[in-house]
Amino acid sequence: MTTALGLGLPQNHQYDVGRDVPDVARAAERIGYESLWAYERALFPEPATQGLFGMPDVPWPDDYRSVAEPLVTLSLAAAVTERVRLGTSVLVAPLHGPFQLARSLATLDAASGGRVVAGFGSGWSLDEYAAAGVRPFEERGRVLDEVIEVCRAVWGPDPVTYDGEITRIASAVVGPKPARPVPILLAAGNKQAQRRLVDHADGWLPLAMGAEQTAAQWRELQELAAERGRTRPIRTVLRANAKYTPKPYEGRDRALFQGDAEQIVEDLVAHAGIGFEEILIDLQQGTRDAEELKDVAAEVYEKARAAGV
Repeated sequence: MTTALGLGLPQNHQYDVGRDVPDVARAAERIGYESLWAYERALFPEPATQGLFGMPDVPWPDDYRSVAEPLVTLSLAAAVTERVRLGTSVLVAPLHGPFQLARSLATLDAASGGRVVAGFGSGWSLDEYAAAGVRPFEERGRVLDEVIEVCRAVWGPDPVTYDGEITRIASAVVGPKPARPVPILLAAGNKQAQRRLVDHADGWLPLAMGAEQTAAQWRELQELAAERGRTRPIRTVLRANAKYTPKPYEGRDRALFQGDAEQIVEDLVAHAGIGFEEILIDLQQGTRDAEELKDVAAEVYEKARAAGV
């Protein structure tokens, strides 16, 4: 089975969002990519109050200094494409009011002809939670649960009713509706999140951590699904954060997906063997501008397909 390939859109500070997102989106569809993805990083605290992913003393990467809002980014891509799916990987759902987020996703799906994939995560930045002001960081799991419930309600038949901690809809017509049921995928990095995924979501959207570790996580999730009686399949999309270098990276300390196109594809091949339906490759880190991003994306796609991915 051929693995679908997706591409991360140019959201970081070195890109001109209004010009480069449509340009790269058109090129990616032409190259053959089957999906386009946007991620969320709401702010860059300076000085940082916590390390990357909440780990002490791990600095935030410079790429996070200015990241374009994901749904606006996908709207720009939707307007100039016809075929590719449009996904968030990931959108930090508890930073958003559940009702308005559900409406925004529904509108984007309706406008794009049913191409949206909603990838949600609970986030890790205390500063982002403080700025968003929806709920405290400690309540992020409960907020994510409500986001999923509100999305299902708002996207479903009218009249819509819902009574939650944040959202109360007495009885209302809410439109536009999505063109089809929008799939909800979760990053789900711990046991509690995995249970949420198995019980309430359509699929899994992890970050590649090495073929062996990622395969072990996938087996664990499948076992949990069997334990909890889930019968419908779990959709799978793997996120690969690449760090492109024009020349091959030399040395034993090469990080995962670091190096030239050949080395990136080498890691793609290893992860494709796990059996993921789709792999999205984010090539923003290391590419200087949209022209280089398009060139590298074309080379990676060609070499990946030649390698059987």
